[in-house]
Amino acid sequence: MSPVAHIPSHRKPRRATSTRALRAGVTGGFLTLAVAGAAVPASATENNAAPAESTLEMPTVSATLASTAAQTADATQQAASDYELQAQKDQAAAHAKAAAKKAKAEAERKAKEAREAARKAAAKRAAETKAQAAKASRSAERTTLSTTTSVSNASGNAATLISFLKAQLGKAYVLGSSGPSSYDCSGLTQAAFKQVGVSLPRVSQDQSTTGTPVSLDSLQPGDLLYWGSAGSAYHVGVYVGGGKFIGAQNSSTGIVERPLDYDMPTGAVRVL
Repeated sequence: MSPVAHIPSHRKPRRATSTRALRAGVTGGFLTLAVAGAAVPASATENNAAPAESTLEMPTVSATLASTAAQTADATQQAASDYELQAQKDQAAAHAKAAAKKAKAEAERKAKEAREAARKAAAKRAAETKAQAAKASRSAERTTLSTTTSVSNASGNAATLISFLKAQLGKAYVLGSSGPSSYDCSGLTQAAFKQVGVSLPRVSQDQSTTGTPVSLDSLQPGDLLYWGSAGSAYHVGVYVGGGKFIGAQNSSTGIVERPLDYDMPTGAVRVL
């Protein structure tokens, strides 16, 4: 046998080689992938046989789809903004409503307090007015009772004497005058007692020692009052009852009727 005789090879046959090539392209809105080089036997490869090709189409994003997606995103964002704005408005409205309710309650409370204060003030004024009216009524009753008592006690010569003195009220005081249009203090008392037949000295010093001395706590209508010491009196008047006297006071006041505490006398004498 020839040394070059063909001897079968014991090597494993080569696996079929796979040559793949990827081609891409966009056609009609689809991404086209061309895969070349499907499985080919080795012998075919060695013999430069053309590999098989397969094409896969994948969808792509078109400009219209992208625009639609962008518009959808914008609309979603705008809706979210609108919802947030509305929530803020609702929250502000709720706060305003709560503040208004609180302010109304406070105003009602203050108004109630003001009404209560006004009611109490009115009640207090009414009570004070009533008390003053009652006091004035009691005072008027005491004055009426005192006047009535004085008039009833001043009977006879005393009543005549007092009636004359009251008729002289308002006339002028003139030093040294004894009437009938003006008097000084001793001129008035001399004229008054003359109405009941009693003759008094002309001056106050002498009049203060005429009659019987009496206590100021035991005065009767018609008693002669004096200011200063007995025998040296500088002023005289006549007690008319009810805690009052009539006298020619001075040139400013003339002949007036005054309460004893207006100018408390020093002493008194009873002439009638």
